[in-house]
Amino acid sequence: MGNALFYHLTRSTPERLLPLLLGKAMAAGWRVELRGRGAERLARLDEALWMGDGFLPHGLAGGAHDARQPVLLRDAEAPPAANAPTCLMAVDGADIVGDEAMQLERVCIIFDGNDPSAVERAREQWRSLTAQNVTAEYWSEAGGRWERKR
Repeated sequence: MGNALFYHLTRSTPERLLPLLLGKAMAAGWRVELRGRGAERLARLDEALWMGDGFLPHGLAGGAHDARQPVLLRDAEAPPAANAPTCLMAVDGADIVGDEAMQLERVCIIFDGNDPSAVERAREQWRSLTAQNVTAEYWSEAGGRWERKR
């Protein structure tokens, strides 16, 4: 498919946005890999998903039932996700390559707009993915609600 959506956070956090995006992905019938950097960060995301509103079934990669998880949280340095994802959500600048994106229904790249290095990393990812024929969309919450920018 090759469709990447970039979410520029300026008012909220990944912990607030991810339940919304994950809920939509699950409603579409997609299995999701949530890719981050570092065990501590993934543990915080895991806790946020368990403690938030509603129930989002998920697990941390490395468990006995990884292949059955509708949402699998995986470190960018770990082996590929075992849950056969059709959607990939990346935080903290986790790597995504064009070939990988082309095989998925959707890729979501979530980055902190208040962190200059995160913004630059997102720009690098945009340039890399679009150079590999991945369609990219930019979404901003700067106006107080999510808007697609052209």
